[in-house]
Amino acid sequence: MKRFDLRYIDKTYWVLYIILAIVAVIALFSAGSTLVYERHSILGPVASQMIFLCAGIVVAFFLQFVPSKYIRMGGYFFLAISLLCLWSMLIPGNPLVATINGASRWIKIGGFTFQPSELAKLSLIIVVTDLLSRIRTEEDKRTYFFWTLGLTAATALPIMTGNLSTAVLLGGIVLILWFLARIPWKYILSVIGIAIVLLVAGYAVVEFGWVRQGKSIKSGPFKRATTWVGRIDDIFSEHHQESAEFKLNDDNYQRSIAKVAVARGGKSPLGVLPGNSQERDFLPQAFADYIFAIIVEESGMFGAIFLIFLYMAVLFRACLTSSRFGDYAALLMVMGLALMLTCQALVSMMVAVGLGPVTGQPLPLISRGGTSALITSAYFGIIMSVSREQRELSERQNKTTQESLEDVPEITLE
Repeated sequence: MKRFDLRYIDKTYWVLYIILAIVAVIALFSAGSTLVYERHSILGPVASQMIFLCAGIVVAFFLQFVPSKYIRMGGYFFLAISLLCLWSMLIPGNPLVATINGASRWIKIGGFTFQPSELAKLSLIIVVTDLLSRIRTEEDKRTYFFWTLGLTAATALPIMTGNLSTAVLLGGIVLILWFLARIPWKYILSVIGIAIVLLVAGYAVVEFGWVRQGKSIKSGPFKRATTWVGRIDDIFSEHHQESAEFKLNDDNYQRSIAKVAVARGGKSPLGVLPGNSQERDFLPQAFADYIFAIIVEESGMFGAIFLIFLYMAVLFRACLTSSRFGDYAALLMVMGLALMLTCQALVSMMVAVGLGPVTGQPLPLISRGGTSALITSAYFGIIMSVSREQRELSERQNKTTQESLEDVPEITLE
């Protein structure tokens, strides 16, 4: 029973986590109309997601009592499994790879489908922060920079073939962690420069070699490259189109309907109120990547600001609690996980309101998806584990200090 002592748990994170889970259920009720139509059941789609959310609560509860040193050790194990799964997905004809909506990001074993990239993001952050926390000298900075760079590249490359935005987001978080670990700027700027050159060169090759020729890449690891370039082109072309000339097509349909949903929600600070969405019936995958557009439509500006506040509170809480940590490795791990959650949420929300190209980033814990719900719960559980551990350690130190002061004999001066 002492192991599950609830005195030191981080109640603030639990409040944020539970509120997000409640928002997820309410949002799915509103955005899941197409699922209800397909399954001929009102409660079926919501019930299946609630099962994952309940399982996620169990995962978060038990993870918060796991010592952070074991979490860091487990990170290496799960990163190895993730890399094995990710690279095996590049094998042509792999029967375990499942393609959904044109993207091969899932592995299907039996009746269970999961995204290895979600586990890879979590485990890579844990491993990178553990390695960076070992830096003691200037030579260590160089050594662990190359170690973390190699692991990041090995993880991001197979992810990039199916989901470029996830690979870029993961690389951005690692860059921030290098900055927090005081890696020399010459290393960081070199990586940024090389990445920009490669992305621009890749864009130019695909744009002029395939997209403008009306061709598509039929096979290979980068067969979705024309899709990525097309989405970027659509963003720029919309700004130069007159409203009278604008036409819906397969490329801009989702983004256009999402904008209509946001516009309807903007008519009132409270939106059209939950359950009154109209665009949910026209927006493909409204319960997934574009669920924030439905939330804005039904809850208006207040709902949007409230949800943004919840995700930002996760990051602010991590900054506040990290400032009290005595464990540098724990500080980096908490900041890395909180940054990933918050940045992914902001990217997903920006895309939903038309401020960026389509990325396929789910809204953490809210977008429908079993793997995403469980992994996001693990994020919260690990962050709460570190917080609980540091609270308990701080109280023990204070108690030891107080006992030492009480043992000091009184000296009377005559």
